[in-house]
Amino acid sequence: MADHEPGITVARPVGTITEVHGPVVVIACSRLPPLRQALYADIDSETYLFEVHQHLDERRVRAITLHQTTGLERGLPVYDTGAPLRVPVGADCLGRLLNLFGEPLDGLPALAAADSRSIHFPPRPLWESVGAAGILETGIKVIDLLCPFVRAGKTGLFGGAGVGKTVLVMEFMHAVIALHRGVSVFAGIGERIREGHELWHELREAGVLDRSLLIYGQMDESPGVRFRVGLSALTYAEYLRDTLRTEVLFLMDNVFRFVQAGSEISSLLGRMPATVGYQPTLATEVAEIQERITSTPAGAITSVQAVYVPADDMTDPAVSAILSHLDTTVVLSRDQAAKGIYPAVDPLKSGSKLMDRRVLGERHYAVAEAVREHLARYRELEDIITMLGIEELSVSDRKIVLRARRLQRYLTQPFFVTASQTGLAGCSVSLQRTLDDCEGFLDGTFDTVPEEQCYMRGPMPDQ
Repeated sequence: MADHEPGITVARPVGTITEVHGPVVVIACSRLPPLRQALYADIDSETYLFEVHQHLDERRVRAITLHQTTGLERGLPVYDTGAPLRVPVGADCLGRLLNLFGEPLDGLPALAAADSRSIHFPPRPLWESVGAAGILETGIKVIDLLCPFVRAGKTGLFGGAGVGKTVLVMEFMHAVIALHRGVSVFAGIGERIREGHELWHELREAGVLDRSLLIYGQMDESPGVRFRVGLSALTYAEYLRDTLRTEVLFLMDNVFRFVQAGSEISSLLGRMPATVGYQPTLATEVAEIQERITSTPAGAITSVQAVYVPADDMTDPAVSAILSHLDTTVVLSRDQAAKGIYPAVDPLKSGSKLMDRRVLGERHYAVAEAVREHLARYRELEDIITMLGIEELSVSDRKIVLRARRLQRYLTQPFFVTASQTGLAGCSVSLQRTLDDCEGFLDGTFDTVPEEQCYMRGPMPDQ
């Protein structure tokens, strides 16, 4: 038995494997282990972990393999760990790259953890929870102005492939560490090895790795790993919240792959598919991870979740299930990306539950609404401009269109995490400066500034 596996303290034989169906195994047991119990088997001096998901009858259980299935065979003895899957926790976890089990992926020694926590740690009781309140500034103009993040809330970045979700997530990590001196926990659910490697090195080069923790469940791993790596990362976020008593940014990329892993497991367990082929337990599985993201008087967990949108369809059942839990919705648009508008946030489809005068204050609310109105009017007139030209518009509409075009370009921004690729130094703009600049665009202060001078910059120069 391998001593390094978390949670394994005593060997108690529980049964033998009788069937292997990909990552799902059927185990004939002398006594039934409870659901979500972690079991293990030893194969060629390696320890394979399983998680119990179904009781088939009084003697057999179905379990999900949390490793690659190479080497599994009928008759293999299986032992009980005596607990659900646990991960080692300790103050030395920051600055590390770990897997689902809390084992190092960065070539450094294992965590010198004095304690461990179950990944199914129950959420804090309602009376201990703190509600979302206030704005968490990011220094990203379009986000802070039009869809501000809720401190201790949940934000979703929705978009199809290639519109910049992962880059935006990386920039948020940089912003929270630089602006708020908090810590970040990143859950790579179904992470591509290339992307994971780039993120690890970019955070190190940016000097923020020592305030970050990366937990990866890679794309080529078992669906059981991709299904549970989010809970493992959340367990670390809860530990940091409770011990450091600080701002914790919890990022997941990509929540849709968590849903996909659950769909794979559901089919292998023999459940009948529900809407559009998704698992019947979709809403419950999404709620289980979302409702664990809570804040207490000790510290706040602010969540940012990248969500792949299949075929750019926001009505997809998986997207709808995730959307129902969020406080802020940031929709990334392929049309914006095609125009070179980065971050490719759609200002008319994105929004926040904080967009209220009583929360934002009169000035922020008024400026945000005026900017949104200008951009909406410009979008309405785009077809007319394309066919007839801007000269055919009324004087007032022409003024709105020209100001909206400048605002659209002003809301672009070079990122710190992409500086090495673009050659543009990253910048952070305070909310107050963003409001000052937008008021200048709206009242005509910058009407004589060429549009190209508004593009990919920080604050506007003082007039």
